[in-house]
Amino acid sequence: MADLNAWLKSGAEPALDPDLPILDPHHHLWDHPGTRYLLEDILADTGQGHNIRATVFVECASMYRASGPEPMRPVGETEFVNGIAAMSASGGYGETTVASGIVGFADLGLGAAVGDVLDAHQRRAPDRFRGIRHSAAYDSSDAIRNGHTNPPPGMLMDPVFREGFAQLAKRDMSFDAWLYHPQLPDLIDLARSFPETTIILDHIGGVLGVGPYAGRADEIFAEWARSITELAQCQNVVVKLGGLGMKMAGRAWHKRPQPPSSTELAEVWEPYLMHCIEAFGPSRGMFESNFPVDRASCGYGVLWNALKRVAADFSVDEKSALFHDNAARIYRINEI
Repeated sequence: MADLNAWLKSGAEPALDPDLPILDPHHHLWDHPGTRYLLEDILADTGQGHNIRATVFVECASMYRASGPEPMRPVGETEFVNGIAAMSASGGYGETTVASGIVGFADLGLGAAVGDVLDAHQRRAPDRFRGIRHSAAYDSSDAIRNGHTNPPPGMLMDPVFREGFAQLAKRDMSFDAWLYHPQLPDLIDLARSFPETTIILDHIGGVLGVGPYAGRADEIFAEWARSITELAQCQNVVVKLGGLGMKMAGRAWHKRPQPPSSTELAEVWEPYLMHCIEAFGPSRGMFESNFPVDRASCGYGVLWNALKRVAADFSVDEKSALFHDNAARIYRINEI
């Protein structure tokens, strides 16, 4: 971690447009063996000169309960994060309100019985719990790391999974979709089947660039872009604009002696981000950090500089929507 911190620090930049309000709609908090990312860590990142007003936590399998019924154990993560959120909301740690919204995990493979788990999450964080993420990220290649909840292939199409999925709209809960780009057709089918459920596509749909996908960027972009255009026709779907700093994208920035600049990141990311914004419109996209996962490629401040460079020619209203207002509306956050 010390080496990573030094590497990231070597690429630090002053914040561009430092007064622009930002609501970061995607980050994690965890205490896993050998790695921690807790309140002090995210505050160190959000304190790099950008105007981060609030954040949304997304599940990452941390602090599950050690006992009790297996389906209920992920509720421990919501309890853990809600405690950190309460600390942040006290005002004693600065103006950024961390985890103003919480996205937890519940196994939709339980079918209709998952409703009890959803209700338990809501009871533990009634002011902050907004929905769940149940990762569908699966690829048959051994070179691809599948989702941390070990999803089976075709999960989004499974009838029992869909019985569980149907419980979300009944509770006004959203679904964060994490998958890889070849799985986008399954998400399109899911979105069409449940038009009343808000679906939030994480990390622009998980564009792969390693293993069997390495060296095929143009071909993969075309395939991904067609799916994104079709998915955007589903008015219940919104997209998180980021996640391109993950190692699975295949850029290998983490292997360089110096981290990439925001100018370099923006040049590589712009075609992907702009296609999403053009397809979904500026009212259904939200820029994200995906920290600390994207920390493998760049620092938090540099990441937001890159996103601001991509959006440099947008209007004031469009910037407000993409950097703050859409996330506040979709996750029902009232931090100001």
